Amino acid sequence: MEEMNIDFSYPPNEFVASIDVHTLLPQQEPFVMIGSLVHFDMTVTISETKVDANNIFVENSKFSATGLLENIAQTCAARIGYINKYINKKGIQIGLIGAVRNYEVAELPKVGESIRTIITVKEEVFGMILAEAVVEHEGVQIAKTEMKIAVTEEEIG
Repeated sequence: MEEMNIDFSYPPNEFVASIDVHTLLPQQEPFVMIGSLVHFDMTVTISETKVDANNIFVENSKFSATGLLENIAQTCAARIGYINKYINKKGIQIGLIGAVRNYEVAELPKVGESIRTIITVKEEVFGMILAEAVVEHEGVQIAKTEMKIAVTEEEIG
């Protein structure tokens, strides 16, 4: 897909899915908790991830609640990385979790299962992002939370 003809604020999902998430995240293996981005716009970002048996947050063949939370945070980080790389044309910035509210986990996904994480930005001002997150497995909500993230000014990469 030719980059010149893409509106990077509302790119086609095929373009988004073709991006290597490692180029968007400050985290690197074995601490990468998302598989791929499948949708981006300025309000909603969606990632998909298959739970791998070797993931450091897998316990008793299930992705832990901590792993789900990190997956949510990294979906937010991939959003920030996408904006920096494709819209603002600058390096990756580190986001710091300022608050997690109303974190609820209904079910932990098993090894081999795929999850979809949907981030909806509610507010974004002065480097602070308030986002709602929902994690789904086969279209059923298995976790949700609200997260505040502060983006640092420092760029890496």
